[in-house]
Amino acid sequence: MIVRRSAAVLAATVVIGTALAPAAVAEGASPSAAPAIPSGLYGTTDPTYDGVWRQSLALLAQHTVGVKPAAKAVDWLAGQQCANGAFAAYRADASAKCDAKTMVDTNSTSAAVQALAALGGHGSETGKAVAWLESVQNKDGGWGYTAGGASDANSTSVVIGALAAVGKKPADVSKDGKSPYDALAKLSIPCGGADGGAFAYQPDKKGKLAANADATAAAVVGSLGKGLAGEPLKPVADPLSCATADSAEQTARNGAAYLVKALAKDQHLTSTMPGAKDQPDYGNTADAVVALATAGHGDKAAGAMRWLEAHSAQWAEQSGPAAYAQLVLAADAATFDPRDFGGRDLVKQLNATGPAPASLPAEPTASASASASEAAKKKDDSGVSVWWIIGVGLVGGIGIGFLISARNKKQQP
Repeated sequence: MIVRRSAAVLAATVVIGTALAPAAVAEGASPSAAPAIPSGLYGTTDPTYDGVWRQSLALLAQHTVGVKPAAKAVDWLAGQQCANGAFAAYRADASAKCDAKTMVDTNSTSAAVQALAALGGHGSETGKAVAWLESVQNKDGGWGYTAGGASDANSTSVVIGALAAVGKKPADVSKDGKSPYDALAKLSIPCGGADGGAFAYQPDKKGKLAANADATAAAVVGSLGKGLAGEPLKPVADPLSCATADSAEQTARNGAAYLVKALAKDQHLTSTMPGAKDQPDYGNTADAVVALATAGHGDKAAGAMRWLEAHSAQWAEQSGPAAYAQLVLAADAATFDPRDFGGRDLVKQLNATGPAPASLPAEPTASASASASEAAKKKDDSGVSVWWIIGVGLVGGIGIGFLISARNKKQQP
């Protein structure tokens, strides 16, 4: 996560890579050479722990903004699948059969499903993958990063996105009468305390829940039955506040209210790691934007988007395709222009990290460009587009009220 993260969501694979890489080389041993980067893969860094994740995010982000990825990029992702339907984080030799030593996981599998389903033409692959995910569902209705692992908010949420991507209703996918939404509800902190409405990643050893902004961003989107790209709803005029949750939608609203508070002070989320200095968490800030937009409150993420415009360039350049993808998805969800994001063209930067796309969106006509320019001029100082303001007004007028990774670190507002 990534992700997810710092890939989004929910980018569990990146975190696991960070945690395992030092341990994989014994003291005094010679580290193995970095694997060769396949020509169809996005990014130039070692893909061992995040190859499928970053590829899936890149393809999903490209599709979202109308870019048709190169065929070999899509083929590479599809070719990573094991015969049982699952995906590992990366298989250097995809022609070799998967066996018990192949470390398949729910996050890589679910991200791949979402990307391949969005691109279309991969019903066989996504069907097999979802069948595997259903076969490893836990009794509480959720999923852990690995099959049989304790359910966590991030993994359960990214699986929900995969189920929705293939047209399944997550509420109908159950184990022992428990759905994914039941699993997420158990990880939601009740209202009343300072962290009320937030989601925990997992309960601690004593069963207590600790607020985790990364898990909250993922679980808001998941509780709404959406995937890594989110799905911005019509703006909701009702104020956000934590209330007794009697539905998955209310649980999501509670999580969104927590995210608004978490972003309020600095307009970004903060990463806290033992022994390390607190620092801004760019990826999870982008995920929070997607979550708020999906909950119908993208206007409350405008400050975070402005902060990302001003501060995320170096992070994205260093982190690569997953980071660019997260920013593209956040900008798209919040009605910002990913092709003019603080003076940067995020789409072009993402495309440059992998094989040349098969096609790009048609250039806008002169009249369309003029209209877009005029709309941009009408943005108010909060950074919210004129269309969002109009939408809020319409919703308010009729009184209608109403977003991948296993990460063990805690996020603090």
